[in-house]
Amino acid sequence: MSLHTHTFTSADELVSVFSQRIADTLKQAISEKGKASLVVSGGSTPLPLFKALCSRPVDWSKVTITLADERWVDNQDAASNEKLVRENLLQDKAAAARFVALKTQHDNAEDGVDELTRTFEDVGLPFDIVILGMGEDGHTASLFPCSAQVEAGLDLNSPAMLIATQPTTAPHQRMSFTLKALVSSAHVFLHLTGQKKLDVLNDAIENASELEKPIKAVCDKATVELMWAP
Repeated sequence: MSLHTHTFTSADELVSVFSQRIADTLKQAISEKGKASLVVSGGSTPLPLFKALCSRPVDWSKVTITLADERWVDNQDAASNEKLVRENLLQDKAAAARFVALKTQHDNAEDGVDELTRTFEDVGLPFDIVILGMGEDGHTASLFPCSAQVEAGLDLNSPAMLIATQPTTAPHQRMSFTLKALVSSAHVFLHLTGQKKLDVLNDAIENASELEKPIKAVCDKATVELMWAP
């Protein structure tokens, strides 16, 4: 569809503007529907954003927060995105939000797909806001180009909203929302910092196939707002 780039002079400016944009969008959704949904990603890049966002004056009790993807580990494991979100976003005012985990008690991620699908059918799609990151291999969420499941995860004709993946270049089984679930969202953001990530993104868009760099599929199939700072 299209990529709209918002360039900021610093990561601090990005966080200030972006956290206010998210808060305003959540408020608008609550005003229109009585509720709002926010999908975030893990990693180090969003940590300053989480710390700023959690203090924004939103009626967080009407907001459901979940993850674009999750590693299939215990929620107290250092690799858990849920742990990251609980410790950095579900704080201050945002502690009142409802959090829906992407990890079940099943030993294998594949066995948790049906249970999580039922959970999110109750939450309701499309989401109001999805904030994605991107790896240096062009993966986003846990749609890895190296995984056997990437083609199924990018298939817009599949009714699946969630998919279990097993990357070969990164540890742990994963649970991920599919491309279809992500790009159906009302607002899709890509949050990146650093020239290297921007170069990867531009190369993906200009030179790669969607299977080679799954972030290209997101930009091809949705209107994406890139929030970028050097």
